Amino acid sequence: MNEHPHTHIGEDGTEYTHVHEHTHAHTHQNTKAVLNRLSRAIGHMESIKRMVEEGRDCSEVLVQLSAVKAAINNTAKVILKDHIEHCLVDAVESGDHEALEELTDAIDRFMK
Repeated sequence: MNEHPHTHIGEDGTEYTHVHEHTHAHTHQNTKAVLNRLSRAIGHMESIKRMVEEGRDCSEVLVQLSAVKAAINNTAKVILKDHIEHCLVDAVESGDHEALEELTDAIDRFMK
């Protein structure tokens, strides 16, 4: 588990330190949609695997891989939008600046 202690300063000036254990417990608006998209992408990948096993034309496989790549990117957009609209709003309201840093790091890794 990736734990990072950090300190917040409340509006009254009180300092408090705590650790995020990255066991994100927020309710997400689009969990079902994300799970459905991932299930479809997994099914699509399984069919691409069969195409490769059957020796199908490389250009057909590449076209199908491109479709899966687009589906994964669109799923990431749904997750990012949900995270911004809910989790980051909560983080800003509670003064959790680490959440912004974590999002920036995650976006950087995703975009590579």
